[in-house]
Amino acid sequence: MSKKHHITTTVNGDEYEFLCETNQTLLDVLRDELMLTGTKEGCATGDCGACSVTVDGRLACSCLVLAVETEGKKIETIEGMAKGDELHPLQRSFLELNGLQCGICTPGILIAARSLLERNPDPTETEVRYWLAGNLCRCTGYDKVIRSVLAAAKEMRGA
Repeated sequence: MSKKHHITTTVNGDEYEFLCETNQTLLDVLRDELMLTGTKEGCATGDCGACSVTVDGRLACSCLVLAVETEGKKIETIEGMAKGDELHPLQRSFLELNGLQCGICTPGILIAARSLLERNPDPTETEVRYWLAGNLCRCTGYDKVIRSVLAAAKEMRGA
């Protein structure tokens, strides 16, 4: 029987405590322990980006982060993107410009796009494409995704 670790962390601004096994991923804890199921598992190898979250402001694949590593960290998931009933400009843009399809990859793409826009509020199309290259989608050709990100960036700049 393996020892469980007591972890205290902040997720979307709220403090959480949980017990986890040494080998449990952050993705597993988010979905199975904290019931934050917006973050999706696509590949479990860090190749698809569906499980993207931010950990202390850095974009990360939650399937590659061990939950025990999150002690004292600040984690942001798709559930924390909207403020109450007010959608984030990226979320609104994805809805208005049809930047989403089945929804498996969308949370990870939104988190990655927000991370980009926090660093670069006026990206070029090429910069958006490179930044989102780690987020795979089987349903779209990415054009509507890219247009949605660029439109949200413009709105967020007040342009």
